[in-house]
Amino acid sequence: MRLSIARPFAALTALAGLVAPVAAEPILQSNSLNSCQENSGFQASLFKVVFTPNNLTANIDIVAVSSVQGSVLFDVDVTAYGFSIIKQTIDPCKVGLPGLCPMTAGKIPLNFNIGLKQSDIEMIPGIAYTFPDLDAKVKVFFNMTDGPEQGRSVACVEADISNGKTVDLLGVKWATALVAFFALVSSAIMSGLGHYNAASHVAANALSLFGYFQAQAMIGLTGVPLPPIVMSWTQDFQWSMGIVRLDWMQDIFTWYQRATGGTAATIFDSIQTVSVQVEKRSLSVVEAGTGLVSRSAAMMPRSIVEPVADLTKRALLKRANIQTSSGSYIVYGIQRVAFRAGIETTNLFMTSLTFFCLMIIFVSASVAAFKYACELAVKQKWMASDKFLDFRNGWLTVLKGILFRLTLIGWPSMTILCLWEFTQNDSPALMVLAIFFLVGMAATLGWAAAKVIRIARRSILMHNNPAYILFSDPQALNKWGFLYVQFRASAYYFILPVLGYLLVKGMFIAFAQGKSTAQAVGFIIIEAAALIAASVLRPWMDKSTNSFNIAICAINFVNSIFLLIFTEVFNQPPIVTGVVGIVLWIANAIFALVLLLMLIATTVMVIFRENPDGRYQFMADDRTSFMKSQTHLTTTTELDALAVTARGGKEGFNKGLDLDDDAESITSDSLRRQTEHLGVPSAAASNNNFHNNGYNSRPRSPADPSMPFFPADGPRSPPRYNDKRAPSPFDGGAPQYGQQSPPGFNRAQNNASPSPWQRGAGYEH
Repeated sequence: MRLSIARPFAALTALAGLVAPVAAEPILQSNSLNSCQENSGFQASLFKVVFTPNNLTANIDIVAVSSVQGSVLFDVDVTAYGFSIIKQTIDPCKVGLPGLCPMTAGKIPLNFNIGLKQSDIEMIPGIAYTFPDLDAKVKVFFNMTDGPEQGRSVACVEADISNGKTVDLLGVKWATALVAFFALVSSAIMSGLGHYNAASHVAANALSLFGYFQAQAMIGLTGVPLPPIVMSWTQDFQWSMGIVRLDWMQDIFTWYQRATGGTAATIFDSIQTVSVQVEKRSLSVVEAGTGLVSRSAAMMPRSIVEPVADLTKRALLKRANIQTSSGSYIVYGIQRVAFRAGIETTNLFMTSLTFFCLMIIFVSASVAAFKYACELAVKQKWMASDKFLDFRNGWLTVLKGILFRLTLIGWPSMTILCLWEFTQNDSPALMVLAIFFLVGMAATLGWAAAKVIRIARRSILMHNNPAYILFSDPQALNKWGFLYVQFRASAYYFILPVLGYLLVKGMFIAFAQGKSTAQAVGFIIIEAAALIAASVLRPWMDKSTNSFNIAICAINFVNSIFLLIFTEVFNQPPIVTGVVGIVLWIANAIFALVLLLMLIATTVMVIFRENPDGRYQFMADDRTSFMKSQTHLTTTTELDALAVTARGGKEGFNKGLDLDDDAESITSDSLRRQTEHLGVPSAAASNNNFHNNGYNSRPRSPADPSMPFFPADGPRSPPRYNDKRAPSPFDGGAPQYGQQSPPGFNRAQNNASPSPWQRGAGYEH
């Protein structure tokens, strides 16, 4: 039985129509025609097919170049997820298509409507109009029926079909962005109110979730050919990389690039006359069909790639994207993300960079505005004078810490796009910006990480516990805490492996755009190393946070295996690739939803809880016993006043403390100066005979047991770094592992009115 040519086009457009969002009416469409055979005699620079089943018509608009002369038959194969649905042979002379019976050499512009029968419509399954991002296509072989090439295929073309349904939805982008923003802001507010334990948990989970969003975006940025549903799903998270389109910004970026000696891409200006092929299959197939250069040419996405036979005769012309010999463009990898976001490829770097800078400016202005709003509220007696006291006294230090944290959040996107810009050279000015921001951010984060390691080592040297200075000094906690609060105290160094992990991953994405297999293998190695390190070291602050992050590492590793499958290195049937794409989408959608609900529930519960810190168990490193408690006491004692003085000199920040100066810290001369004027002997004063007493390995902790603000119910000893669980230096009454409580200790008496030294060390439980 012979079908009209509209039938496969209708089926193809119907099957591809599965990919679009809700439309006013069912629609199946295709916007590009790709070659699928080497030396194909029929190529189209423009191809648009729109099928509307409600009015039984299909509009076809083609601008093609043909080198085929004579009569041909069309062998049509319609597939969905690699599974063949329709196979038919069509005679164009029976259908009456102009210019195709017989075919003539030259440029063939075609624009016509085809009427369909109801029987043709019924061949298309109803799911084709509703399933999002359907991976469907129609492939047509041109077989000669006369002349010396009779029976041979002289051309092959294929078209991808869409139905307007997609998982690339604006609502998903806004929902994920708002949840992450809400959690980060909530953690900042709780920290300002003095609930450091709850704030650190919420912030750690929010940053981990944000990192997962960025990992999803990185999958879309790889040069690996992705199924349509995976492309759309990863596009939902490109906002986390700063890839957001604003029309007026794009105009400015284009002007800036041209003004600084660059050549802006114009792919969207010519989209009405030129097709853009979003690469979804192995790049070698595309090369064979379009006469592109070898895969190494993918590292030169600003070059027009000539047919292989002409490479020795012509110089490569500078263009914005890879272009086939027929004039259509091919986008993949980072370019694919830019095209789907509606951004010219030459503007992508500036788009991400600008949003990163705007985020810094907005947050800085918001912090300053909040500070002065608090001061005004206190002055007008709208708010208690002790609210946000720490923040108001040391807001500049807090702002520094926030800017460092924003730098850490922007590190993945800037790493990828700055390195990618080195391969593009869009303009000299953009190259300078890429170098400046990459080197500047790397130096800033590297120096900050080194600073944390130095502080922790000094704490170990002086107190046998890295948590002491890291968490007892407000300056260190607020300025550098973004690098270590999410980790347990003994894993203070783990930020360096995290930064290295992101850098290496970014290098694979930026420099291996044309090497999809190498990229996928590299991702497997990187993610496997991350999963093993997370599972073995378990560096995060507690069991729940470790589980949260290990689960993210596990799903990232599974996604890297899926990436390798998408490269078709195993030569698996196409249906396997399609099914794996659906599995990736379903698995990650469920996982992301669970993480979002967990974060929302945790944040809301913490906000509306009378004592947010009470929701979490105190960490094994006893960090909360070192932190300056902000919880209001029912009674105020001289002991508490001395504790406050020893920890910072006043309620708020001691402006004399600044760990940028290594000679100034709560553990050195500053503590001596703060305590001696009160008549309280300092650690240095009480250990003048340090070397004479034979303790020449490490100085004692300044939290000296002889000081009067310790409970006198048992011996005291400083926490040991190598203990299974380092006890608080202020928790001498707490029993050690395998020991009973010291004689005379009465927990009921201490529970009545715990001091801030006891709170967080287990006395109130």
